[in-house]
Amino acid sequence: MNSRTLLFFLLVISTWLGSCAAEKDYLVTIRTKFGDMKVVLYDATPLHKENFIKLAQSGAYDSTTFHRVIKDFMVQGGDVNAKEEANPINYTIPAEFNDTLIHEKGVLSAARMPDQVNPEKESSGSQFYIVHGRTFTEEEINAMVYNQKLSVMQSLFMRLLEKPEYSGLRQEMIELQRSGNYAQMQEKIMNSEELIEKEFGNIPDLEFNEQQIKAYSTKGGAPHLDRGYTVFGRVVEGLPVIDSIANVVTGAGDRPEQDVYMTMEVEEVKKKELSKKYGLYYPETEK
Repeated sequence: MNSRTLLFFLLVISTWLGSCAAEKDYLVTIRTKFGDMKVVLYDATPLHKENFIKLAQSGAYDSTTFHRVIKDFMVQGGDVNAKEEANPINYTIPAEFNDTLIHEKGVLSAARMPDQVNPEKESSGSQFYIVHGRTFTEEEINAMVYNQKLSVMQSLFMRLLEKPEYSGLRQEMIELQRSGNYAQMQEKIMNSEELIEKEFGNIPDLEFNEQQIKAYSTKGGAPHLDRGYTVFGRVVEGLPVIDSIANVVTGAGDRPEQDVYMTMEVEEVKKKELSKKYGLYYPETEK
C-alpha cells in the first residue's frame, strides 16, 4: 500500500469513526441507596456537559453525597472537594443560560456561589442539584413574576438614589420610611420604571412563557431559579428516587442525618435508542 492509498484509507476510517461517535450520546446512571436515576445532558450547554461527563467517567463523583436536601425545592450533591484525598476542583464554569431549559422537576442544574461574590453567575466546577420542586397555581406564578420584577427594580432604585441629582427623591423615600408608609414606598418604586430604564437601560422581561406556566402548574419545579442558574440535563428515568432523597430527615444546614452516597456510571448509547425510549429529539438524526 503506497502512502497516498494509506492516507486515503486513514481519512475514510477517521470519517467513519467520527460518524459513529455522532450517532451516540451519553447516558449517566446515578446510583443511590434509594435506587438509580438515569440522566441525559443537553448539547445546548456544552461546557457543563463536557465537565460533568469528565468527572463522572473519572470516578470523581463516586462516594460523594447529597449533602443539602430541601423538600419541595432540590437535592444538592457532587462536592468533590469534600472527599478525602480528592484532587481539589477550584475552577468555575461560565453560565450557559437557555430560556428553553427551565427548572421543572427532575432537571440537573449547576450550583454556584451567590450573586454578591459571583455577579457573572458562574457555576461550581463540580456541585450540582436536581430539582424536586412543587406545583404552582397560575396566580402564584403571576405573583412570583411581580416579586421578581419588584426585586430587580428595588435594586436599581437604590442605585438611582445614590445619584446626587435624585436627592429630592431620596428625601421623599426617607420621609415615607419614617412614617412607616411601606405600601407607598413600593408603589413609588414600581412607578419609577421609566426613570430607572432611562438611567440603566431596559429592565429584562421577567414574564413566564406558556412552556414555563404549563410545566410549573402540572409537573412542578422551582420557577424562581430560571435565568439565575444553568440547567444542563434532566433525569429521564428514576424520578421517584428524587422524592425518596427529598424526604430524608435533615439537620443543620439541611444536611441529611444519614449520608446519601452516590456513584456514577457513564455509557454511550445510540441516539435513536435514547430517542425511542425517552422521547429525546436529535435534529441531526432527522436529516
